[in-house]
Amino acid sequence: MPDNRAIDTAMVMAAGLGKRMRPLTATRPKPLVEVMGKPLVDHIVDHLVAADIKRLIVNVHYLADALEAHLRRHAAPIDLVISDERVKLLETGGGLIHAKPLLGDDPFFCINSDNFWIDGPVSALDLLRERWDGSRMDALLLMVPHARAHCHAGRGDFHLDGDGMVSRRKPARVAPFVWTGIQILHPRLLVDPPGEVFSTNVFWDRAIAAGRCFGMVHQGLWFDVGTPAAIKATEAIVADA
Repeated sequence: MPDNRAIDTAMVMAAGLGKRMRPLTATRPKPLVEVMGKPLVDHIVDHLVAADIKRLIVNVHYLADALEAHLRRHAAPIDLVISDERVKLLETGGGLIHAKPLLGDDPFFCINSDNFWIDGPVSALDLLRERWDGSRMDALLLMVPHARAHCHAGRGDFHLDGDGMVSRRKPARVAPFVWTGIQILHPRLLVDPPGEVFSTNVFWDRAIAAGRCFGMVHQGLWFDVGTPAAIKATEAIVADA
C-alpha cells in the first residue's frame, strides 16, 4: 500500500466573485457567507484540522483583504499561505498554475469554497487519502450520487467504472455522479497551461485521456451551497437529519 501520510497540504479555491450568491456577496466574499451560523470557509478549515492538514494555500481575489484577514484569525493551527490573485481573476485552472510554486512536489487536497459537507462514519478527506495511489493517479475526485447531491440542479458530471476510473457525461445525457468540489491532485498534472485564465477541466480531460483520473463516492451528506436559497435548504435538511 502507498504511504499517503505526506498528503498534508490543501488548497482552497476562494477567489471567485460569488455572483450567484448575491446579494449576500455584495459586501463580503462568498467563503465568508454563513451556513449553520459559521462562514463556509471555517467549516472547511474544521475538516482540514481534523484531517491533520499542516499547510493551507488559499487563492484570493474578490474582497481579498477581508478574506485574508479572517483566515489569519481563524485558520490556526494550520500554516496559512495566500496565493494572491488580486490583480486578475484566473479561474480554477489558472489559479492552480499561479499557486503551483507554493504547493510543493507532493499530492494535495484541492477544495472549492462553495460546498458544505458532513462526513459519514469516516472523514471524507481521510478516505480520499487512503484511496490515493500516486502510481496510478494524477487526480482523485470525491463524487456523490446524483440523487444525493442536495441543492444541485445539474445533470451530473461523471461516470465511474468498477475500478473507479472517471469518464465524462455524454452531451444531452444524465450522469450518475456529481463532483463535490473536493479532490486530490498531483502537481505533475499542472503543466502546459493553455493560457493564463482557464478551467481545471483542462487538467481533468488530460488525466481522463491518460487513464489517470479516478473517483470515489462520498459516504456522508453533501450540499451545493451556491445561492442564498441553497443556504436555507441546506440548513433545513441538516436540521432534519
